[in-house]
Amino acid sequence: MLDEEACYRAVQGRDARFDGVFYLGVTSTGIYCRPSCPAMTPKRENVRFYRTAAEAQAAGFRTCRRCRPDATPGSAEWNIRADVVGRAMRLIADGVVDRDGVAGLAARLGYSERQVHRTLVEEVGAGPLRLARSQRAHTARVLLETTELPVTEIAFTAGFASVRQFNDTIREVYALTPTELRGKARRRGRAATAGTVELRLAYRQPADLRGVLDFLALRAVPGVEEVDGGTYRRSLTLPHGTGVAELTPRDGWLQATLRLADPRDLTAAVARCRRVFDLDADPQAVDDLLGADPALGPLVVARPGTRVPGTVDGDELAVRGVLGQQVSVAAARTVAGRLVAEHGKPLDAPVGTVTHAFPTAAVLASVDPSTFPMPRSRQRTLHELTSRLADGTLSLDPGVDRDEAERRLLDVPGIGPWTARYVRMRALADPDVFLPTDLGVKHALAALGLPSEPRAVAELAENWRPWRSYALLHVWATL
Repeated sequence: MLDEEACYRAVQGRDARFDGVFYLGVTSTGIYCRPSCPAMTPKRENVRFYRTAAEAQAAGFRTCRRCRPDATPGSAEWNIRADVVGRAMRLIADGVVDRDGVAGLAARLGYSERQVHRTLVEEVGAGPLRLARSQRAHTARVLLETTELPVTEIAFTAGFASVRQFNDTIREVYALTPTELRGKARRRGRAATAGTVELRLAYRQPADLRGVLDFLALRAVPGVEEVDGGTYRRSLTLPHGTGVAELTPRDGWLQATLRLADPRDLTAAVARCRRVFDLDADPQAVDDLLGADPALGPLVVARPGTRVPGTVDGDELAVRGVLGQQVSVAAARTVAGRLVAEHGKPLDAPVGTVTHAFPTAAVLASVDPSTFPMPRSRQRTLHELTSRLADGTLSLDPGVDRDEAERRLLDVPGIGPWTARYVRMRALADPDVFLPTDLGVKHALAALGLPSEPRAVAELAENWRPWRSYALLHVWATL
């Protein structure tokens, strides 16, 4: 439940840290806003508070044209929570309801459709269809404002079942027709060049996105990704085709340029780009806890807003985790580059040095493992891993149960705790992972004058829950 008085104080202070955590509906105007909206603060008696944009829309409020609450960073709660609600929210953000319906969402969660609907309504004030509808409206607005696609095509691309449903939803949410929305964007000069979608991805301050760029640059696989100046560029394998994302940190947002083979993949592409830079994190909560620790406090001061680099594809991250076992980062990049050159799918329109999509688990599972450029034991591990990913025995999508996924990873011969937990941290966006046996952790902690024996390290890291993944990034950064 929301503490309404605390929420109103955040609104009075225009506190951007709460953007996406809750929304306020103003009864005197009929609009809903983000807490940091620059408009005049409404009277307390005219304000209602909602946990999601979908809940505010269901209550009859339309979106504020000034602060655009539908474009806020997502609530960090969904990354922290490992229960069915957290898993469902991550899957809905990835577009599962649009692609597979509520039945597909329920099947992935292992619950009935009725249970999923009831649980979501109780927790976030809206069922899966309403949540997906709100997301569809935002996707449609982005396409209207940044592409020249025909309005009818945008309706179906965004996931609407009919043009009438699309028109009604846009009018209800934005108080404008689709044509009027597009007209306003053209007057602002925001229409993008053909074949691209340009948008700003919001995040909460502070944010050390430069640290994410450095992390990704060190591990960039030739042909799949590159860091060019201040821009991270990489290929995407999406439900309906491939694409290329170019992500450039700006002051207050992440500039994203997406080149998609199929515009229906916009929702999934945005969700995955947000995960790469951990844009939905709550940096204030992380820094408050870790900054109070005597050992980590100076590190937090030096790098406020540290983010945990994620991935666009859990299967790819798991494969790369195996490739990196017992070798240097540079050697792992070289091996991964060879796999991409031999088995990756060439892009129809390369961008920069990004020329291929990373090979899928199904493709790698079909390859004779003896041809992999690595020791025989790791060949067997990679073949077994990709086979289980390909046949569904192991899943690493955003909505999986993290504990179950880790157990299944450990069942793969040749995958130990370090690899399983590293995959859990980056592929499954778990904010509470630590690697006490990591060689870099041992060296860094010893340099900080802290115990470096694994058992002592694990005990020390208990003080950093539930943000041990961020503590790990701070420790690594000292190397």
